[in-house]
Amino acid sequence: MVISPSATSDTAARLRLAIVRTARRLRQEASADEHDSLSPTLTAALATVERYGPLTPSELAQRERVQRPTATRTIANLEASGLIERTADPADGRACLVSSTSEGRSLLKRLRGRKNAYIAKRLKRLNADEIETLDRAAGILERMLEDDGGRG
Repeated sequence: MVISPSATSDTAARLRLAIVRTARRLRQEASADEHDSLSPTLTAALATVERYGPLTPSELAQRERVQRPTATRTIANLEASGLIERTADPADGRACLVSSTSEGRSLLKRLRGRKNAYIAKRLKRLNADEIETLDRAAGILERMLEDDGGRG
């Protein structure tokens, strides 16, 4: 089956809009409680530290695709909120490593729980074939992101 460039472009546009709207709704759901509210940038950085940490500030900057000074400010904000902590890097005494704190991990768990509940509630409205299609689509989207190392 050959798909025209026009059809591919149309699909890309529809997919982009659906992803953007879904991401916005998930952020809204996650920040429903003012106490748990973090900016998308801080939430992403905290999630990266939790998943890949302990990290140096440079490693965080690289993973988040930001400049080192931006990562340093983000780390300072997360540290001031008690969501991450710095420790000395055993391999380089001049450097530090950042790790999520139990409070940071707990916050991410609550935020993810709200987002998952939001999606699960909407999945209940779908039939089994639609859910299976979305499951396949999730795998395809994951593969698309892996293929380019997350760029783009």
